[in-house]
Amino acid sequence: MINILLRNIARFILLVLLQVLIIDNIQFSEYVNPFIYVLFILLLPFETPGWLLLLSAFLLGFSVDLFEHTPGLHSSAAIFMAFLRPVVLKLLSPREDYEPNTFPRVYYYGFVWFLKYAFILVLMHHLFLFYLEVFSFSNFFMTLLKVVLSTFFSLVLIMISQYLIYKK
Repeated sequence: MINILLRNIARFILLVLLQVLIIDNIQFSEYVNPFIYVLFILLLPFETPGWLLLLSAFLLGFSVDLFEHTPGLHSSAAIFMAFLRPVVLKLLSPREDYEPNTFPRVYYYGFVWFLKYAFILVLMHHLFLFYLEVFSFSNFFMTLLKVVLSTFFSLVLIMISQYLIYKK
């Protein structure tokens, strides 16, 4: 239990620093803003209580907000993603439910399952984040393009991490 807690704390710090120090400083284009920090929420254990999931998401988003000077933007999007996570896990649940002592990873549930899981949650996060950022539907399709491209590139980074870092 302590090992899992320490691993999650280290992952939290690493992903926030990776996001704010490296990814945010790479100029992709006006329409591509990948967010790797959402991987923290995706990889939390299945048994994470709802209150801890929401609190962790708030702290994660708040940390990114502090560095990016976007008060509440990432916090609210991360909380929204964490709120949807149990619903998505139930929706994608295998017939015999999730195996004990496993985690939401490609290693345990396969590429297709993880891609669907990550796609739904990252897309919801990005929709919430980018439309809240512009707070308008006047440029609906430009914002939607930004959501789609950013979701794609975020998923590419997340899937690469599954094969490079999180083998087991």
